[in-house]
Amino acid sequence: MTSLAVENDPYILPTPGPNSPVVLSQWISSGNKHPNALYSASVWPLAPLIDNPSTSLVKISWKHCPAALLGQVKLPVWTMINGRLRPTYLQNQGVSARARTSAEDMRDTTYEWMRLARWLHERRISSLGNCTEDVWRAYISERWQDGVSRGHAEKICARLTDLWAFDQLGARPAGIARPPWEAEGVDDFLPAADGSAGGENSKEPLDPQVLGPLLVWAIRLVDDFADDILAAWTERQRMFTAAAANRASRESWAALEQLLLPRIRSGDGLPTVQSHGQRKFARTYVSALTGTSPNQIGRFIEQHQLATLAREQPGPCPLQVPVTGRIDGNPWRENMDFDEVAELMRHLGTAAAVICLYLTGMRPQEVQGLRSGCCPDPEPGADGTPGRHLIHSWHYKNVTDDDGNHISAGEEREVPWVAITPVVNAIRVLERMVPEGEFLLSSAHHDFTAQRSHLGVLKNGALNTRIRDFAAWANREAAAQGLTGQAIPEDPHGAIGTARFRRSLAWHIARRPGGLVALAIQYGHMRTVLDARTSSGYGSRSRTGIHSVLDVETALAAADTAAKLRDQVAAGEKISGPASRRALNAAATTLRFLGRIVPKTFAKKAAAFLARDGVVLFDNPDALLICAFKHDNALCEPGPGATAPRQYDCRPGCGNAVRTDTHARQLRERADEIDQLAAAAPGPNGRRLRANADRLRETAANHEATAQPAKAIA
Repeated sequence: MTSLAVENDPYILPTPGPNSPVVLSQWISSGNKHPNALYSASVWPLAPLIDNPSTSLVKISWKHCPAALLGQVKLPVWTMINGRLRPTYLQNQGVSARARTSAEDMRDTTYEWMRLARWLHERRISSLGNCTEDVWRAYISERWQDGVSRGHAEKICARLTDLWAFDQLGARPAGIARPPWEAEGVDDFLPAADGSAGGENSKEPLDPQVLGPLLVWAIRLVDDFADDILAAWTERQRMFTAAAANRASRESWAALEQLLLPRIRSGDGLPTVQSHGQRKFARTYVSALTGTSPNQIGRFIEQHQLATLAREQPGPCPLQVPVTGRIDGNPWRENMDFDEVAELMRHLGTAAAVICLYLTGMRPQEVQGLRSGCCPDPEPGADGTPGRHLIHSWHYKNVTDDDGNHISAGEEREVPWVAITPVVNAIRVLERMVPEGEFLLSSAHHDFTAQRSHLGVLKNGALNTRIRDFAAWANREAAAQGLTGQAIPEDPHGAIGTARFRRSLAWHIARRPGGLVALAIQYGHMRTVLDARTSSGYGSRSRTGIHSVLDVETALAAADTAAKLRDQVAAGEKISGPASRRALNAAATTLRFLGRIVPKTFAKKAAAFLARDGVVLFDNPDALLICAFKHDNALCEPGPGATAPRQYDCRPGCGNAVRTDTHARQLRERADEIDQLAAAAPGPNGRRLRANADRLRETAANHEATAQPAKAIA
């Protein structure tokens, strides 16, 4: 096959061997005497290509290319050195494109490809053939994060496209996917003119398997453990105050001996705390318990060599506060510990911040700018129904004065945010951690160990560190509590950072995943609020607010649904439902939007995509159907101007419903699962469950009786 390809296509080069020259002889001028190298060498000199005496003699060093991808990168580089790009390819690359470039440009292009190889290797991608469109999007977004000018970014995109082009010119192509900017236009993939990487859409949303347990532990700390932690912190602070005020007395010395001498003699654990990586005697704790002064504690430690014994006989420092928090009905701690409280307070603040970052739609700057009192309890309505909690926040992005000057201090947002219950609970906990009117994430009041007088609020770097530490603590706690299924795995797209939560909210609203993320109904209500876009825009002063992020995720989810339906009918599946013909037309005409990293300009395209009433498809894994959303047909009663259904309120008999054979199979599988539950349920509950299972089977049977192949419907 290789020989035929080489004979019939002059642009395809034969596969080099270990002893093949790096530069083939036809590209070396007769007067060039610079040494060549072999393909197997670790350094490739490009001097044989250089005849200009004023040009530096460049070379390619392979030491920074990961071994797993070395051979795969070397081949297209060798092809670039010795081959030519096709004229048909060059026609679409602009007037500056060349079939062959300079040696210096080849070196720079090679190092750009090596950089990609290192990024792939870090993500355990061991084949260039796995460089799919999705991977391209993720890489190019991260590539701009170090700060790249728009012009240089365009050149980088061209070099990466050349990797795809030269891969095809080798006798053994790796099968690299065509970069998406070649089909969609490079402008949408470039950073802003100032070199920034773009807006929220350029951030990879958090993986559901990561965000689910992270949110579970955050809500658990805020809702279930906060009272215990805050009470323990109050007691700890009281003990510090008491210890500092103690005066020496015979009674306090006697109390000290009564507490510690039996433990010293028996070898039982002594009260200790962790300090600078070592277990040390808990001076303050013991002083507060016994009423002893610092001098008395010091003398006792010296007399009984407690500094050494503390390391040999470490023990807890239980606090006399009740433990009310439960996990699966059991207390989460036997006692709250004096030494652990500061760490728990730190994690509690982080948990509350995670909830606010994720479940509001705010940018990190807005969450950091929230103050105590920002979310007052609402007045009841005229009919006595409770009103919505609103968060009054300050925003900072693009805030200017009348002359167009940037206002660093920001301004209060005209349209407040609507707070769902977990957010209200998180704010209430943070309000208990800081003084009235103070920033909820005040640096000074969240330094629980040293309690230094920091200015301002916790910055993104500090929050990112705390989130990482919180995840590590949650994993230790999950193991200790026997909840290994609630451990937080590593995110495949990198560290959990504050900038990723906003995009993640939109992603989960649009896709409503199951599993540990158990707020689907609340997500649905948030979509209703977001789709309202009241006044100048909910949570926004412009079209680039949270709704643009939501539009992007909804459009990507809808495109995925269309692609999946297209693949299913191509595989021979039948479909049923009143909207079958519309759904097939939509599936046939919807473009594939592969990947989750998208440029910020995609938001306009996404809004236009969703505005096509009647031809946008929404997957509903709870109802086991596809909604070909047409506003006037929808029984879920979407609000005026809504471009998506209320998926949490999907109703039987809707004219937008479509089902496939896969849905019918899933209906029967769910019915079987419900029957198993019914067998273990008491009489009335069991009957209701069996009736539900029967309805699911009836729905599956209706599909099977009415379903048709795509050709028959079209």
